[in-house]
Amino acid sequence: MSAAAPRVRFAPSPTGYLHVGGARTALFNLLFARREGGVLILRVEDTDIARSSQEMVREILEGLSWLGITHDEGPFYQSSYRGQHTARALAMLEEGKAYRCFCTAEAIDARKRAVEQRGAVWKYDRACLALDSGESRRRHEASEPSCLRIRVPEGETVYDDLVHGTTSFNNADIEDLVLLRTDGSPTYNLSCVSDDIDMRVTHVIRGDDHISNTPKQIIIYRALGAEPPRFGHLPLILGADKKRLSKRHGAVSVMEYQRLGFLPEALFNFLALLGWSPGGDREIMTREEIIEAFSFEGVGSRSAVFDLDKLTWMNSEYLKRRTGADLATLARPWFDAEGLWRPEFEDVRKEWFHALMELLKDRSRLLSELARDARPFLQPEFEYDPAAVDKHLKSETAVGRLTALRDTLAGLNGFDATAAETALRDLAARLGIKAGELIHPARVALTGRMVSPGIFAVMAMMGREAVVARLDRAARFVEADRAAAGDSR
Repeated sequence: MSAAAPRVRFAPSPTGYLHVGGARTALFNLLFARREGGVLILRVEDTDIARSSQEMVREILEGLSWLGITHDEGPFYQSSYRGQHTARALAMLEEGKAYRCFCTAEAIDARKRAVEQRGAVWKYDRACLALDSGESRRRHEASEPSCLRIRVPEGETVYDDLVHGTTSFNNADIEDLVLLRTDGSPTYNLSCVSDDIDMRVTHVIRGDDHISNTPKQIIIYRALGAEPPRFGHLPLILGADKKRLSKRHGAVSVMEYQRLGFLPEALFNFLALLGWSPGGDREIMTREEIIEAFSFEGVGSRSAVFDLDKLTWMNSEYLKRRTGADLATLARPWFDAEGLWRPEFEDVRKEWFHALMELLKDRSRLLSELARDARPFLQPEFEYDPAAVDKHLKSETAVGRLTALRDTLAGLNGFDATAAETALRDLAARLGIKAGELIHPARVALTGRMVSPGIFAVMAMMGREAVVARLDRAARFVEADRAAAGDSR
């Protein structure tokens, strides 16, 4: 790593779970660090004692680990550096770059209301800036409550954003922000700048919702005599309705996507494309390909849309790339949860189970769906899709055809996909019907659904005994359904 290599940080607050917005921020920091041969620092900003929790810290770390977002330094905990934060604020006070403010919250609220009633925009009116240093010290030593504010200089704060380009703020619109609260605790902007200085952060990559903090932090950097880092603000993530992503759009915690059955590499790939384009039509990319292609030239300034359907499609593509053996391991928790797992799947029926995963993976979109789709192969009892029943098992001929197919398959000397297909097509010819008129009811009888892998592959995977039993069961179901319908009339 060269001396000029970047140092970036991901700094989550443990007041909530790691959501997709935070994960995308962490990911872009990782991509930039790895692409440029730099360092990714993990800093837990836990200074909100009342709302922070170790449970959230564990969830954040677990989510990052699951996604494969690995840090090089840390995790550091911001609460450990409160002394440095306070010392820097007091140094600014000594240098005349900050001052004590004795205005009470009630007094400020009253002045704010008066300004807003005139239709003007409030910002702190610097009422305490006029106090001379002697009076300020006397009142402080007399234990009169006060906070510490930075004195915002005149002029503009201008910086070159990695995403938005040259960005400027009129300092006249920025109030003298608080550095230390009346209880002595450092504020977010002070703590953030202090830590970034100590950790030698060269680039701050974060969401657009932090843009308003950037000029304030640059002012603090300069008051401390430190060179500000480069800033890059990522576009916000919106739901499909173009509103800011929230719980109503579906799962929000990264670990919720794991629980739903998504693969981490699929979510990694999907998040990388939220606001960034590698150029061309590339979508399915390996981690290494994404790192190699990443640059801020490809990061757009417009909000990105979180499309759950696209993520699900992408996950299905990643499932197809996994072997049956991989999927047998990965999907195990869902088979356990459904009561479908058997020790024999790791022993005498291991090869059969791996082959079942191979058969199902092209149509299953999630690891959880593998267990759902495997149920008809593993248990005689499973539900029929009502729409499939209505379409393929309601005709007057359904029972007769299911029974005829059952008898035909039961009488075969050998049983594999080829033998089953030949027998079904011969039966269709004898009955004077199209093969599909047997295939579609058989698919519902065997899987409960209108869509499945190839029906003859399904038969071969189930085996003759299970196929015959499921055809029998479906015929009985149709007869019972008709009887119930007759009774209701």
